[in-house]
Amino acid sequence: MGIRSHAAVPTAALALGLLFAPPVSIAIDAANTVVSRISGAIFMSSAMAQPGPLTKKQSDALNTYNNAVRNFELVLGQRRAQIDSKQPLPNLPGQALYLARNDMLSACKDLTDMVPSKIGGPNKFKIPPAYFDVNNEPLLDEYIKLFALMQAPPIDAQKSDTPFTDVVDLGIAIARAKGLGATDADAAGRISLGLFFAETNGNQNIGNARSNKYKGSFQTGTSEDQNGRRKWAAIKKSIAAFDAALSLRDDKEEARAGNLDHRYNHWTAVRDALMNAHAEIFPQVPAIVKTLPDPIDQMKLFELIQIIPAPTRSALGSGNPVRFRVSDPTIMRYLRNNSIFAFGQADRARTSATFREILDAMWLFNPKFEQALAKFDEIKARQKD
Repeated sequence: MGIRSHAAVPTAALALGLLFAPPVSIAIDAANTVVSRISGAIFMSSAMAQPGPLTKKQSDALNTYNNAVRNFELVLGQRRAQIDSKQPLPNLPGQALYLARNDMLSACKDLTDMVPSKIGGPNKFKIPPAYFDVNNEPLLDEYIKLFALMQAPPIDAQKSDTPFTDVVDLGIAIARAKGLGATDADAAGRISLGLFFAETNGNQNIGNARSNKYKGSFQTGTSEDQNGRRKWAAIKKSIAAFDAALSLRDDKEEARAGNLDHRYNHWTAVRDALMNAHAEIFPQVPAIVKTLPDPIDQMKLFELIQIIPAPTRSALGSGNPVRFRVSDPTIMRYLRNNSIFAFGQADRARTSATFREILDAMWLFNPKFEQALAKFDEIKARQKD
């Protein structure tokens, strides 16, 4: 799902050139168009301005930040120009945007660490203000729009009219098949919905502008999907025994998918992804809920099963998962490649972290999980009516 442990590589290796970049003049014009379209996106906002002289280090940090914002604008403009003019896009067209965004957040954090008075106000993306200047919200708006275009589902994708309910129903059914009672099975359904939002922002059947491997509603690879299909076949009879309607729906979706890549049928993509990676962890949901009573923390822990599976399983088996410490440089690199300890020199310099620290550092996931929690509550309220 997404850019994860077994697919992660050092950031420097992912900084690919723009293979089909427009001429410099076009790129600059495009960036200017983006800026003119996005009023308020400026290199040094009032929040970033400070009366009085800066030290050399402070001035250098400010210049680095301004350059990072300029570069982000430029990359956004290049990609927008390519899309609007229907130019061929480079391989992994979202990677340059992702890295430029990260550079901007990192440079902002380095600046505010050095000059705390430059921390501005809250923003609609719920990014901690030390990492993001609210005046640059329009740049992230454009970033999201470009990714939506680059990751649009293929024309033969089979969508569901009830994508969120599907995720919850499948999560609950799988959890019940693994022996959980009603309350804990509901928690598994809620966690499953959180994973859907974490991987795709709640969008079904999408591609991936940063990976050629992971696709679909749960961003799985082909082997993951096939493994999940095999595991589903092994428990389907037990599910049919207590939920005949869900089993019938599954038969219909299997017939509908036919020879289509099952990752592009929403139902089968979700089903296979949950069976591949999460079903074996669902029996531990009661203990996880007891250790981590916050539903968002529970979602984060299951997302870590995707990002760093082996350490997460070790943490769960340790008896005290929140205090379990990760120190392997490769694992720390995987975390950074998934926007955890990725922004600012202080976080990037970390050589180890406990799972409690990792969960706290997953703040970029918080809005996604909050959306999932609200949607889950809405689904359960509707089912009670």
